Amino acid sequence: MRAAARWTQAHLTAHRPAAVLTALATAGITISLLLATALFAYATDPWQRAFTQSSGAHVWIHTQGGADAGSLAALDEVRAASGPFRTVRTTASLQPGDARATLELRGTAKRPATAAPQITAGRWLDNDTDAGTAKGIVLESSVARAMWAKPGDTLVLSGFAAHLRVVGIADTAEVTFRAGETPGVAWVLPETLHASGAGRDQSGNTIGLRLGDPADTDYVVQRAVTRLGADQITDVSTWRQAKAEAEGDNQLLGRLLGLFGLGALLAAALAVGGAISTRIRGHLRDISILKAIGFTPGQVVRMFVALHLGLALLGVALGALLTQALGALVPGRIGEAMALWQQLPGHAWLTLVISGGVVAFIGAATCLAAWRAGRVPPVPVARAATAAGGRASTLTRRALGLRVSPALVLGWRGAFHRPLRSFAAVARLAVPLLLITIALGAWTTLDRFSSHPENVGLPAALTARSDTLADRELRQLLGSQRQMTAYPGAEVQALVPGQTGTITLRGLGTDTRPYPSAVVEGRAAHGPNEAVAGQGLLDLLDARVGDWVRMTVAGRPHVLHIVGRNIETADAGRVVSTTLDTLREGNTDDPSPQASTPPRPDFYQLVLHHGADPDSAREALTRASAGRLEIREIPNPADQLSAVRAVSVGLIAVLTLIGLVELATTVGAGVRDRSRDLLALRAVGLTPRQITAVIVSATAFITLAAALAGTTLGVLASQWLIDLQGRTSGWGTGIAQRPALGILLLVIVVAVTIAATAATLPAARSARRRLADSATDLL
Repeated sequence: MRAAARWTQAHLTAHRPAAVLTALATAGITISLLLATALFAYATDPWQRAFTQSSGAHVWIHTQGGADAGSLAALDEVRAASGPFRTVRTTASLQPGDARATLELRGTAKRPATAAPQITAGRWLDNDTDAGTAKGIVLESSVARAMWAKPGDTLVLSGFAAHLRVVGIADTAEVTFRAGETPGVAWVLPETLHASGAGRDQSGNTIGLRLGDPADTDYVVQRAVTRLGADQITDVSTWRQAKAEAEGDNQLLGRLLGLFGLGALLAAALAVGGAISTRIRGHLRDISILKAIGFTPGQVVRMFVALHLGLALLGVALGALLTQALGALVPGRIGEAMALWQQLPGHAWLTLVISGGVVAFIGAATCLAAWRAGRVPPVPVARAATAAGGRASTLTRRALGLRVSPALVLGWRGAFHRPLRSFAAVARLAVPLLLITIALGAWTTLDRFSSHPENVGLPAALTARSDTLADRELRQLLGSQRQMTAYPGAEVQALVPGQTGTITLRGLGTDTRPYPSAVVEGRAAHGPNEAVAGQGLLDLLDARVGDWVRMTVAGRPHVLHIVGRNIETADAGRVVSTTLDTLREGNTDDPSPQASTPPRPDFYQLVLHHGADPDSAREALTRASAGRLEIREIPNPADQLSAVRAVSVGLIAVLTLIGLVELATTVGAGVRDRSRDLLALRAVGLTPRQITAVIVSATAFITLAAALAGTTLGVLASQWLIDLQGRTSGWGTGIAQRPALGILLLVIVVAVTIAATAATLPAARSARRRLADSATDLL
């Protein structure tokens, strides 16, 4: 044991930088995997907790006012129902002229038992208190946050003569509020709802159905449509949509961290295995001496395994402690995720499982490499003093004949004269460079969303609408602004074929002025009944570009020809877009007045000219309209994914540490191999400086080959992974942006420069060794 301990101490002393880098890289991998797990828990747990505590509904069905929504509670698959509630669509603001939010008011005399809103601030409605002059309202938390509303505030609602006082804020497991897409939910007493002046097109019913089996969701929606009629159902939302929306971009961050954490773990295991193999080759004489004095092969293997498992344990412990102590202090969603995860029951054992998995994975690679040490014979084998690999190749001799620098020629030969060993070194060093390139690809794609949103399905920066201005006045007002172009638009909810859910049917632009959609497949819609669709809608309908699709809006069929696929970031890509003229024309099979589309646009999409500032444009429109125009900024996914940049920086730092570990191994192997050739190199007349250049150039050539392979494969993998994420999220392929060529060249240059710099000092020391010292390396 004493001999093993002294050998371990001597080994650590001789390879101190590599040991420190290995421990730090393992700590970074552990932190990455723990943060990924926390983000996954943060993405799913809040919604799941709200759904469980509130006995949430699996399906919410919104109907016309005259539909018998209550009969759906008698379906065989339904175990409980919330409602039906009489509803009114309205807009609300804290003060006249402020930004408004669309609300779905639900009239209820008491708090429902199924899908019960969970009060987070204030209280629930009180029949005695909130039915008086100061009528009360409870807001769902997402719309309350959007309006900056809190208990005690007063809301101004269109169609209501009296103002309503916010008495409570509640959480639900339903689809949350999204400006311009999904209305926010609010609850009022039935008598408050009766006092509204809403028309038939704004009134309806809503019922939530809790099923015995969540897998029956689509079937129950079909039965509901069959029972009530497609013309009576205006919208359908399911628990799957709510869960996916609640998870949102946290899932993307979790996947990014998990992917790079596992990739870094693989790179670290390869680096550790390569380091052990290289050190075994460099210490064959020492291992032989250990066996000669009585060490068994098992003891030699255990020494190597114990040494590197100790470094892995140190790194894992450091990473876990840093994550537990400082993870909750990280600003943004990562810190919030860690704070929530630390409160979950399974947090402690999951941390142990992840930490143990990292140690076990690195330990497996260590055992595989250390096994070679047990096979070293106790009697060292003599090695030739000349360079291994036999005679110089024809290419080498020809390069020397052309008076190419001998340092470069011999460096190239020294780097690749053992193909299998060279390929292994290149592959191990290429893995972290590949992952770094993928991280740069994610960063570049995110920058594309920020700098060129028109190329990723977001040509418009603002949305404008008004309930007080006539459409002609609104068009004149928007047309007078020179820094923007306004496109009229309207949205309706449509039932898909099979009637298992609803999608968004959007009319944007006109036949004479089509909306500039980001079409990545097919072409833009510019003719009658032509449309472009998002990837989510094509997947839902199992359709392709060129197909005709049929959907139903308030019982009226719309048949559209899908001529292109666009990048659609809204509603998980389940959007089909046509011109406003086509949306108005619809299908002439049903000429009833009830089926007619709105006579005026619901909103205007404002596409700013190059160089225009959204804030300045908003202020100019607000002044020009005297506050009668509601202007909202269209959300950009890049704003919600800002944490990706910080994550990318941290991951690149971890991967750089792993690359340095492998680089230290490559430098050590090159110095050791060339040290055995010192007699031959000096015999042919090379000076110590030229010998140093040979060793440095050999390391640089290996790094150059790894950098070229890693960046090339990284660009391809980055594009494939980002497009895969875009397809699964419903946005569609075509959003990936390759890193600029200059960035890739910079990565290659930096990698080669670091390699050459790291090899210079060891190479110079080796080149100046006395020939008598070099003779010890012949065994």
